[in-house]
Parts: sequence; structure tokens; C-alpha cells
Amino acid sequence: MFESHHHLLDMAHKTPENEMDLIRDDEYESKSGTDIMEAPSGDDQDPNQRPNKKKRYHRHTQHQIQEMESFFKECPHPDDKQRKELGRRLGLEPLQVKFWFQNKRTQMKAQHERHENTQLRTENEKLRAENIRYKEALSNATCPNCGGPAAIGEMSFDEQHLRIENARLREEIDRISGIAAKYVGKPMLSYPHLPTGASRSLDLGVGNFAPQTGMTGEIYGAADLLRSVSGPTDADKPMIIELAVAAMEELIRMAQSGEPLWIPSTDNSAETLSEEEYVRTFPRGIGPKPLGMKSEASRESAVVIMNHINLVEILMDVNQWSSVFSSIVSRAMTLEVLSTGVAGNYNGALQVMTAEFQVPSPLVPTRENYFVRYCKQHGDGTWAVVDVSLDNLRPSSISRCRRRPSGCLIQELPNGYSKVTWIEHVEVDDRAVHSIYKPLVNSGLAFGARRWVATLDRQCERLASVLANNISAGDVGVISSPEGRKSMLKLAERMVMSFCTGVGASTAHTWTTLSGSGADDVRVMTRKSMDDPGRPPGIVLSAATSFWLPVPPKRVFDFLRDENSRSEWDILSNGGLVQEMAHIANGRDPGNSVSLLRVNSANSSQSNMLILQESCTDSTGSYVIYAPVDIVAMNVVLSGGDPDYVALLPSGFAILPDGPNDQSGGIPEVGSGGSLLTVAFQILVDSVPTAKLSLGSVATVNSLIKCTVERIKGAVLCDGA
Repeated sequence: MFESHHHLLDMAHKTPENEMDLIRDDEYESKSGTDIMEAPSGDDQDPNQRPNKKKRYHRHTQHQIQEMESFFKECPHPDDKQRKELGRRLGLEPLQVKFWFQNKRTQMKAQHERHENTQLRTENEKLRAENIRYKEALSNATCPNCGGPAAIGEMSFDEQHLRIENARLREEIDRISGIAAKYVGKPMLSYPHLPTGASRSLDLGVGNFAPQTGMTGEIYGAADLLRSVSGPTDADKPMIIELAVAAMEELIRMAQSGEPLWIPSTDNSAETLSEEEYVRTFPRGIGPKPLGMKSEASRESAVVIMNHINLVEILMDVNQWSSVFSSIVSRAMTLEVLSTGVAGNYNGALQVMTAEFQVPSPLVPTRENYFVRYCKQHGDGTWAVVDVSLDNLRPSSISRCRRRPSGCLIQELPNGYSKVTWIEHVEVDDRAVHSIYKPLVNSGLAFGARRWVATLDRQCERLASVLANNISAGDVGVISSPEGRKSMLKLAERMVMSFCTGVGASTAHTWTTLSGSGADDVRVMTRKSMDDPGRPPGIVLSAATSFWLPVPPKRVFDFLRDENSRSEWDILSNGGLVQEMAHIANGRDPGNSVSLLRVNSANSSQSNMLILQESCTDSTGSYVIYAPVDIVAMNVVLSGGDPDYVALLPSGFAILPDGPNDQSGGIPEVGSGGSLLTVAFQILVDSVPTAKLSLGSVATVNSLIKCTVERIKGAVLCDGA
């Protein structure tokens, strides 16, 4: 039968105007049957039948065709008995039935091949268009060393093309491996990353064709840094699984135990882990505490407005995790997925990751961890996600921080809420932390469980506000259209992530201190922005400084977020009147909101400026982040357009308490002592990416930030007096 199929197909190819020798599409209904068409071959050969010399058509009736069509749908390969029965019922010879089915199968195969050809042709057109696009991009090739136009010989067309292709394929492998792992249930393959000799500027150009996986898009050059950490070897995997299972057991007991493991403070507002009891309870684990490191352990619970399934997905998807916790996670990457879980969810999922945790200030070094993350479903709608360090698998690396079993227990509650119990337990060498941040770091507020839970709670409220549809259109400036709200919140989210990844002491970028070594010295860094639709092209100068204020954080936050007091510190608004044009509340606290501000210039010859601003606050810190935006682009966003092409250069403030306070940490009055304020600006100093940075630009930005700091100090200290 297969030979017969091939024979008929060969005939079809030889006569392009016919699909098959005897049956044409347009004649199929009336001429689909034949008495004898060809000498059959293979298992279709009838030894008693001699082939007729003369081919003749035999018209089947409409009834016969319909009956055979419906039978074909059920059984395309009838046996002798079925053919005889069908022939008897329809008044046809069994051989006629046999050839009708044979021709029908051939025709179906031809139709299928034609459909496949059409698909391939479409795919081919897409690839051709992509190829043309690449050629156009490559015609503007830049030198990897200086950023200038590449002369012939500096970089061949093939080399540039291979770099772009390499980046595109790397993304494709990530995507396909993920899909394969999901559907086949096998672990994702880790693949060697080819070393690249490209400088940051070239990485930037390539990065536009393949966005970096699992990292916030701001970090230039960070991809290679994180990729230098390879996944585990096959020999290590059984040990990793054993470690993860033990860590899960430890996390559950840590989350559920009371005294003597956790010792409450006198007023029950906090609790401390008893190290002696911990060692006695968990003698195994990742070994004794290394010399020079100190323990930090904290536990915090909260009820959040998100169901347990979405919470688990956020924790197990590195992109969502980096986005939701962008103020804490400066960059993260999944190196290898050892298990994707079972039954279509994350139960049993196991992945090896690397991440960098930060405080929003250049004065606090980041903490880098190489760890395994394990997710498990326990009974009664309870899930747990645990991290534990794998530094003992990397004997060559000296780690300044390692994670003992840390993570969270998630309990399902009615109406889409969840109760989250978070454990943070690390050993760290924090001697490099600046003295003004030491009390905050030592209290556990900087990296502890309370900060994770407070951030999660605030972000869950923010996500709930994106989905809210009961918005009153009566209030002035409130955006009531769901599409406009969604686009504006998405743009604000990108702005916040951009600010957070650029303000800390991440090893992905290097700060240069302009003078001395005092706490409030200005630190600067530069980077080239090229071919990125989300930021203006040119040389961007970032400057940041952190300092202490003897004023409660809430007062500083309220002063900085209020558009009416903006002219007191914002030098770039030139004393113009600031009006709020649009407003989206995204949390219980009135301080959690996204605003669109208009600066009405005092000088009538200057055009008005629009500013997008997001302010957010919780018990562990507050942010006011803003960026000038184009009026035309914002109109597109407000009508629900794509916000990814709005160019942003965010600046802003991070306000932290200067240490633990006597209050239990309610949102209305965050902190009772002083504040630690970080001011960070991003200025486009030259719109040509290849230009050299002038010292004059650095001096201008330095004086701008220092003048802003003096104005803020003067205003809030005067208010507080």
C-alpha cells in the first residue's frame, strides 16, 4: 500500500497540473471513483485481477460518495470484510471501494503537503524579511572597541552577522528548552555559552535582537558576568537534590516553630533566632558558619491579596521574581532547571539560580548568591519555596554571603488571599557596609524577611489595582479607561525597575567617587545608550549620593512626592508651577500612586514639560521615582498604546529608616528616628553615543546633585524645626 501511495505521488509530481493522475480536486465529487485505474502494487495487488489496458472513469452517485466519505472519517484503512460490506450496501465492487479509499488517502496526503508548503513559504518570507533587516542594521556596523563606524577590515560582515545570530540563537535555545522541559517533563539542557570578545557597546547592539533572559534590561555587561557562573555538573546533582529536600524540611520547621528556637522580644514586636538551639535542632545542612561571617535570621508573616498559585509562579519564574522584587533583586538568572515539577504545576520544581540582592544605595555592597530553589506542595492548599546556597560546589569562589534554608510558606485563604510566612537566614561578611547604614543592616530591615514581605504586600496591591475595574470617573485626573491605566502602570513599572537596578552597588557597574571618602560624596558612572527604544540614545551620566537626615522617613517621603513642594528642590523645573494631570492610586496608602505631572514653565518661550512619577511606601522604605516624558508618547500610552517605546531616563529618591524603631512598623508613620536618603540622577549629557564625556558635564551633574541635596536639607529641616 505504501508503494502504491508513492507511485501515485510520483505521478502527481510528474503532472503538476493534476493533483493525481485521475482524480482532480474540482472533479472529485463526480469522478472520485474508478473501475480500474492502475495495476495496484504492494498489498493492494489482486493476483486474480489482470490490469485493463483501457482506463475509464466511473461516476459514483452522490449517495455513494457521502457514505464512503463518512466511513473514511471513521476508518481510512478498511479491511477486506469492511470493503465487501460497504460495496454490498452501496452496489459497488469491493475493488472499486478499495481504489476509492486508496485515492482518497493519496489526495488527503497531497492536500496536507500543499498546506505544509504554504506554511514553509510563509516562514521563508519571514526569514527573508529578517535577513534584509539584519543587512540594513549591519550596514551601520560599529567598531567593537571605540564605538565608531567600522572600517573594512576592522570587523567583517560575517563576524558581525555571526554575533547577532549567536545572540538570537541563544535566546531561541532558552525558549525551546523551556518549552521542551514543560511538555516532556525532562530537565532543561544547559548549554555552554560561547565567550565573546565584544565590548559593552557591541553587547548593547546585539542585546536589542535578543533581550537578556531573567535580568532587568538596564544592566549592561551583566550578562557575561552572570554567565561566568556555570550550572552544576551531573555528579553534583544527586547532592543538590538531597540538600534541597533537607532545606525544605528545615524551612517548614523554622516557619512553624516557636520557643526555644525563636525568642520573642520583651514587647513581642520582634523575635530572634537562638543560634545554639538552631545548631542543636538542625545539625546537618550546609556546614558550620565560616570565619569572619555573622548570622542574620528573621521571620515575618502577612496576608496578601494574591492567590497561592500566582505567588508560586512569581517565585519560580526568574523574570517575574526579578520584576516584583526589583528593589531587592538587582539581577538574577536561572542557570539550570533540574526538574519542572509534576502535573502541570511547580510541585517538585527544582532549579539552580544565581542572584544579587541590594539596598538602594551605593554605600551598601550587594550580596551575591549561588543557590538551588525548590518548590513543594504540602497538604491543604499549602506551598513552600526554599533556597539554599550551593557555594560548597564552587570551592574556587570566595563568597561574602551564603543562604541557609530561606524562603516562604504560602497558605491558601478564601477570596484569593494568601498568608505568607517568610524566613531569611543568611551568613554574611558585611564589614564593607558604610557606617551610616550599619544600624539598618544589623537590624535585618535592609535584607531581612520584613523587607521581602512588605515589598510583596505592596506589589500585590499594585497588581490588584492594575486589574481593578471599579474606578470612578468622577475624580479629576483619575484615569478611568482600563487600557490607559494598564499602559501607564506598565510604563511606571519599567521606570521603577530601571531606577532600582541603577542606584545600588551592583557589581554589574562601577561607581567612581568624585572626591574624598565621606558618606555624602557624589558617585558617578557613565554608559552608552544605543539602539534601545526604551531610552534616549547618547551618553548617560548617572550620579548618586546617600546621606542621613534627622527627620522621620514619612516626612521626607511626603515632601518629595508632593507636586506642590516640587519647585523647592527640583532645579530643572526652573521654578515653574507643577500640576498633577493624571493619577492612579495603587495601594491602601495614599503614598502609593502613579502620577503624570505637568511643569508649566515660568518662561513663556519654553515649552511645558511632562513628568511621570511613581511613589511607593511600606514599613521598610519608600521611593519617589520620576522621569521626563514626551507629550506625544504619553498620549499614546494614555489611550492604551504600547509603553515599551517611550524613552525614559529615571531619577529619584530612596528613603530608608536609619535603623530599627520602637513602633511595630505600621505604614502611616514609617520609622521614628532619622532617615537615610539616596538621591540618584540620570542625565543625557550627549545625544551622540560615540562622543567623549567632558569633565564639564561631570562637574555640572555634580553641582546639580549637591545643590538639590542642600535644598532638600534646608526644606525638610526647616519644616521639622
